[in-house]
Amino acid sequence: MLLKLAYGWEKQGDVARMLYYLQVYFDRHPDEAVLRKMHDVATQYNLRGYETDDLNYFYLFYKQYGLYITLALVLLGTYAFGIFWLKHRNREPTHRRHKLIIMAYLMGLLLLLNLPETYQSGIVNRDRVFLRRDPSAAAPVADVINRGHRVKVLGSQDVWLYVFWNDGLYYVRKDNVWVI
Repeated sequence: MLLKLAYGWEKQGDVARMLYYLQVYFDRHPDEAVLRKMHDVATQYNLRGYETDDLNYFYLFYKQYGLYITLALVLLGTYAFGIFWLKHRNREPTHRRHKLIIMAYLMGLLLLLNLPETYQSGIVNRDRVFLRRDPSAAAPVADVINRGHRVKVLGSQDVWLYVFWNDGLYYVRKDNVWVI
């Protein structure tokens, strides 16, 4: 259905909505062909934020195989904790470096499970959207972008989104961005 919506908006000439529905589809069903299509359309219309970089491919890989990687790491952790429990039960000493390795493993697993969920993107839905350095309508305008550009959303504060655009951090009003 999302691909049909994207196709319909493409036929009507609304590139921003087409890219929005393609991005929503990509988040639910990661596919390299969709990533390439978004990149090609963005290149054709001079839109930024759709570059195919290593982060996008890592995100694609994580969305496709993240469940299997997580299950393998959980099984490995269960095995390691089983060995620790057996050593503790038999009153055998455990080396400090083994404990440090398990702590590093747990931190890595924690990051793997929680970090990709905080990754959000948004598509600018209006022309002449002001990017500001502070979350205030009185803050000076740092840049102006048009409809269709994709920004990375890092957080929000009141009616403002904290976004990453062109190697800079800015604030933009929530109603100017479709958050995916």
